Amino acid sequence: MEISFLKALINNISEFSRLSSSNNIKSEPVQSYHQKIDEALKLLRLILDEIVDSEISSDERFNEALKELNAVVNEVRDLIEGWQQMTSKLYFVLQIESLMAKMQKYGVEICALVNSLLPSITLTSDSLSIQQCMQMFQLIVSEQTSDIIKESMRYVQENAVPSSESLLKIANSLSLISNQELLLEAAALEKVKSKVEHDRIYGSENYVDYLIALVTLMHDSLTKTKRCHTINGVSVPADFCCPLSLELMSDPVIVGSGQTYERAYIRRWLDQGLTVCPKTRQTLSHTNLIPNYTVKALVANWCELHNIKLPDPIKSVSSNQSQVLPHLDCNAGDTLGSQAGNASGISVSPESIKYVVGSQSHRSVSSNVNHKLDKSTSPLHLNSFSKGRAPLDTPNGLEVDIGRVSLVSAKDVETVSDGRSAGSDGQALVSTREDLSEASRADEQCQSHNQSTSISSAISSSDCQQGAGYTNEASRLSGDLSNSSSDASSELTSEALAPAPVPAPAPDPPSREKEFSPRLAVARSRSHNIWRRPSAILFSRMTSSPASVSRPDLSGVETQVQKLIEDLQSGSGDLQRDAAAELRLLAKHSMDNRIVIANCGAIGHLVHLLHSADLKTQENAVTALLNLSINDNNKISIANAGAIDPLIHVLKTGNAEAKENSAATLFSLSVIEENKVKIGRSGAIRPLVELLGNGTPRGKKDAATALFNLSIFHENKVRIVQAGAVKCLVELMDPAAGMADKAVAVLSNISTIPEGRNAIGQEGGIPVLVEVVELGSSRGKENAAAALLQLCTNNVKFCNMALQEGVVPPLVALSQSGTPRAKEKAQALLSYFRSQRHGNARRA
Repeated sequence: MEISFLKALINNISEFSRLSSSNNIKSEPVQSYHQKIDEALKLLRLILDEIVDSEISSDERFNEALKELNAVVNEVRDLIEGWQQMTSKLYFVLQIESLMAKMQKYGVEICALVNSLLPSITLTSDSLSIQQCMQMFQLIVSEQTSDIIKESMRYVQENAVPSSESLLKIANSLSLISNQELLLEAAALEKVKSKVEHDRIYGSENYVDYLIALVTLMHDSLTKTKRCHTINGVSVPADFCCPLSLELMSDPVIVGSGQTYERAYIRRWLDQGLTVCPKTRQTLSHTNLIPNYTVKALVANWCELHNIKLPDPIKSVSSNQSQVLPHLDCNAGDTLGSQAGNASGISVSPESIKYVVGSQSHRSVSSNVNHKLDKSTSPLHLNSFSKGRAPLDTPNGLEVDIGRVSLVSAKDVETVSDGRSAGSDGQALVSTREDLSEASRADEQCQSHNQSTSISSAISSSDCQQGAGYTNEASRLSGDLSNSSSDASSELTSEALAPAPVPAPAPDPPSREKEFSPRLAVARSRSHNIWRRPSAILFSRMTSSPASVSRPDLSGVETQVQKLIEDLQSGSGDLQRDAAAELRLLAKHSMDNRIVIANCGAIGHLVHLLHSADLKTQENAVTALLNLSINDNNKISIANAGAIDPLIHVLKTGNAEAKENSAATLFSLSVIEENKVKIGRSGAIRPLVELLGNGTPRGKKDAATALFNLSIFHENKVRIVQAGAVKCLVELMDPAAGMADKAVAVLSNISTIPEGRNAIGQEGGIPVLVEVVELGSSRGKENAAAALLQLCTNNVKFCNMALQEGVVPPLVALSQSGTPRAKEKAQALLSYFRSQRHGNARRA
């Protein structure tokens, strides 16, 4: 017997046992694997320690088994030592359980050989203890999680959905039970994929793609559960929820990737040493957290509208565990369905699964593709436990050796590119009136559309400074919107799970219809990040096998739209009015219908009808355009069709509802940056100010919303002031008007220019701003403090006026108990007052 092999193995086992004191193994699943392996190796070491001093004749098989086991123990030790927070749990399990299978083989073999030698040697260890050691090694790979992972991956490869039971077991065994854990796992897998691609390990990229797709399914199940989350019976708009906690945000901040998160949750993420964006998985260019006042204002307005108290993120951050498991456990088969196609559940279509995987590898993956993972002798191959199912193969029968891919390295660097662009904030919200559509404006009549935030909730708090924070919150609202999955979020609930019917013309209700669905739209990123696109595809194209609902046949819609366009072109006023009304209804709920209507060329004809002398025809046309503008591509098409001037015409000449919807459409179009310029230069601001002063309550809100968005563009601020908006805004700050927060948000914007400050001072704005600082909502206090900071630091007269109005006591209170932004503004203004007082004292 080769003693050197034996001693090397004993030393290696001792080194492995000492890992128990390392911080690396304090977390799951690494701790449980280390414990299981260590127990088996310790029993083996007791036997090996006695063999060292005994005289055993050389045995080639015994020496080879010792050598192989020593090599495996080395690999397992390196794998565990390399564990860190950004290690993929799924990939780690596949690696370590593969090595444990080898360890089982050689451990059992060594025990058997030692047992056969017992008659010829004398050991303290008897046959029973050796049998116990052998049994321990036999049990070391029982109930492998990797089997379930591979089986689930096989379903993904075949464009099927793994069973809920399988996903539940994976989530339980690897503690992938919260949204943050799933996001972290996805980021870790992206890192593995980058390393695989860098090291050119052929075929492994596809393997990792299947793992990413599997995590995506688990994450989508969780987010779908949270989409049903309600507070006081009111559904929480998904756009208001933190991507990490999936809970309503009360202090949203923007990170370096342009995404918005709840401060407490993203701070905890960063404090853990994680330097990638949880959502896009881009490496963060910096770790600064920039307040997103736009989102904050929208959330505050929504809470105010529904009488909901904002949650305390500090209290919830420690207890938040957004469980995917209870959902899967209680409704097995209901969320992701099962391979059997449970009729009561929801399954994902093969096309959806194909898209999830294809989005990772930039190639279409189906059961026919050549790039599959191979059936081979390696224990890592999915076919190892296939039970007759199709293997996952690699090209030319090459084996995918996961063991070749090191999970972590001290030299590892993040290779995920930072694909940010000026308009890629996937989380900054604008109310582009998905909330504006008829579905939500009729929420009193149709309670199924319970995301009913007002269009005016688009008005946000903002300093309107041109610095980084402002760029990230306000100007992002007008950034490019994705043309893939950027359709307004509420379409997910109203259309994805049921076919969109083609509504027949209906008489106008006696009371005013409410346009759009829940007044929220998200400025989507153009990046193809897995949480956004596959999730959108999975849920917007969700069907059940055979009993589920299928996508509507759009050929009938297209035929109907073509007929309606012919009516729009006819010379008959009645036909035009009815056709515009039908198009208005067709565009009301269905995103597919909006796309079909635009593709058939209806937009130009609807724009033409904005000049109709028939006020009802004009109203139907502008409302149809409003509904169509929910789709981001349609925003561009409507503006390119020359709609801005005709919309301004409606704003001046239409009936009350047409004016309101014209203002709302102008707001929707102004989400696109270049449209802010066009709208401002086309003369829209003056009629908007007229509507702000003399319109209906909803008209005033819609006008204020449009003016806020237009005021983001610096050139428009002067136009707003010159049109006399300040007087109207100051009047609307009266609490009785119910628009104080909206008015002060616009004033905060225009206070950044001299003309705006002068107008605010001359129109009596300072006393009401001081009153808002003292008695207003948290959002109002923020914006009022920001406006007063501009007024006082740029004009001594205004500073004295604010002091005379008693601004100091409410500022002191705000500096101590306000939101972070409010505290910042209040403290800055108080510091300015102190410096002025000290300067005067020195001069005296």
